[in-house]
Amino acid sequence: MFGRHPHHGRHGGHHGAPFGRHPFGFHGHEGHHRRGGRMGRFFDHGDLRLVVLKLIADKPSHGYELIKAVETAAGGAYTPSPGVIYPTLTLLEELGYVTAADAGGGKKLYTITDEGRAFLESNSQPVHGLFTRMAEAAAQSAAFSPQIMRARENLKTALRLKLTSGSLTPEQVSAIAKVMDDAAAAIEGV
Repeated sequence: MFGRHPHHGRHGGHHGAPFGRHPFGFHGHEGHHRRGGRMGRFFDHGDLRLVVLKLIADKPSHGYELIKAVETAAGGAYTPSPGVIYPTLTLLEELGYVTAADAGGGKKLYTITDEGRAFLESNSQPVHGLFTRMAEAAAQSAAFSPQIMRARENLKTALRLKLTSGSLTPEQVSAIAKVMDDAAAAIEGV
């Protein structure tokens, strides 16, 4: 779903370049990608940094708020782990793209800097693409929500039981068709 694409900006290259690509790919995972319980990569190397920077530009945030914001933007299809978010925030701070202020209770409030805004602006196209793909993932993950899958299976089971229980009268066939048509119309109206 999130195929490779060229990274833009002045931090290209490899071997530890902050926004570049490792020459042999990224070894490990950047959090949890849920689909059928599998773990896997959701972003290319460096993409999460752009997403986090954009979220901070939109609203200064704590690390936990950023985890939830990424999860929400991806429709629950991806939840970054604290072990990914906090090193990403540290790197953004070291690059001068964000500042961290003590917000009490061991929390830091991250705010974008002018340099961070300039970097984000120079990478607006890839950032837009990332948020577009996260929205697409969110739309796709809704189709696999447990509530919808359960309801769909309940409908299929009820229909199968009714159709195999014996011959139906024309009135029963009409009533079943009407219920299904009404359900389809109601779903389209949501």
